[in-house]
Amino acid sequence: MSSTITRASVAAIAVAALALTGCGTVTAAEPTGSAAAEATEIAVTDDQGREVVIEGPVDRAVVLNSYANEFVRAIGAGDRVVGVDRSSLNRLPYLEIGDDEVIAEGLDQINYEAVAALEPDVVVLPRNAVWQEAEEQLSSFGIPVVVATAWDYAVFDDTVDLLGEVFGAEQEADEFQAFADEIQEVVAERVEGLDTVPVYWETAEPYLTVLPGSGFHAIIEAAGGENVFAEAGGGDVQQEITVDPAEVVTRDPAIIVHEYEPSATPTEQGDFDATRAEILARPGWSAIRAVEDDQVFVANGWATSAIAKAIGALYLATWLHPEAFEDVDPDAYLQRWVEDFQGTDFAGVDGYVSAAGASAG
Repeated sequence: MSSTITRASVAAIAVAALALTGCGTVTAAEPTGSAAAEATEIAVTDDQGREVVIEGPVDRAVVLNSYANEFVRAIGAGDRVVGVDRSSLNRLPYLEIGDDEVIAEGLDQINYEAVAALEPDVVVLPRNAVWQEAEEQLSSFGIPVVVATAWDYAVFDDTVDLLGEVFGAEQEADEFQAFADEIQEVVAERVEGLDTVPVYWETAEPYLTVLPGSGFHAIIEAAGGENVFAEAGGGDVQQEITVDPAEVVTRDPAIIVHEYEPSATPTEQGDFDATRAEILARPGWSAIRAVEDDQVFVANGWATSAIAKAIGALYLATWLHPEAFEDVDPDAYLQRWVEDFQGTDFAGVDGYVSAAGASAG
């Protein structure tokens, strides 16, 4: 796939007040009289191709998945979130959300009565959640469900546009998009024409790796890498699969990345060191190029999965092609993301990214 994401075109038709964006159609039909200042009907097409009608403006939203909550904060609508899933609260302790506003223990464990009690204008969840069930359960309460998958690098532009439409924050979404475009352009321009480097990306658990369709696979390709398991079959709903350790040896990656689950709470350096040591000591792995050259990187996903993994693509590109990126500082982009778009304190890169070893190319 291309290492850049092409923004969808936008066309406005004044007569119908119709805007076409990357995720579909939004229709704003404003009533007349005193009701004009109070209600607007918004119709959007989400990332499953479903047209969803929302009685706007959206002042109260339930947002599931930490990546989506990051996006909503990035477009200035975080104060309108009244309910989240447990993982979002655990990963993002800076959310202005109390424990009593957690309405899901997981993306497949939603308390629909608790959702209804919050009286949200909309529920936003990703495609790997039980959105079909949520749509069915919440329809009787008149609560619309929008599917927006903020963890997927390949649909980043569409997701930002969609959330901008849902929350009536198109200008803020454009500003967020411009920041992401800056990162994507730096990566795309500098990896163009370079030889690809074989990568083994491990997520959360030992030997759990990624396949085409995963956001991680997309950033490997965007960063000028080659996923050593690109041709593997199977996989779960997020296109991840547990592989035989011997297969990693056979495929001989030049770079190994292990990413922890995202958490804004910084990771201790000792934990990074222990993970790297475990990977280096795996039986039979001493013959892998990445192990021989000490090209094993460990990261907290709050950094490397930020902005639908765009910052992860930048970090990976600097590891794969250090000479091409010698004057690029990915840490500075991470700090801008945390301070300017998440509105929280930056604890420093050492708590999120642990690079080691000599340069690879």
